[in-house]
Amino acid sequence: QVQFVESGGGLVQPGGSLRLSCKGSENIINLYAMRWYRQAPGKQRELVAAITDDGITNYADSVKGRFTISRDDAKKMVYPQMNNLEPEDTAVYYCNADAQWRSTAPTANYWGQGTQVTVSS
Repeated sequence: QVQFVESGGGLVQPGGSLRLSCKGSENIINLYAMRWYRQAPGKQRELVAAITDDGITNYADSVKGRFTISRDDAKKMVYPQMNNLEPEDTAVYYCNADAQWRSTAPTANYWGQGTQVTVSS
């Protein structure tokens, strides 16, 4: 019923930039907090950035000053702009959001399928 689909991953050189996108399905009527997580091989999934429905943002220390999260509720999208990428940023990036798809349904937490980001020369 509710889906989030990421796009924009790929291979980028160290120091480069990449902008990921995550789009929610059209049946969503309310979007609340939205987040980006990442999981590198052999490591646990970690929270990278978050944005509330009021636009308050929060970042992992490892990406502060390099990543910027933003959202467009009209389009049901959330973006991380990732600058000055480092090899340590290589991971599968996942979109995560709290959403409601009808007024009688409870707010639930949803995950996208993930998109690979590889930072390498």
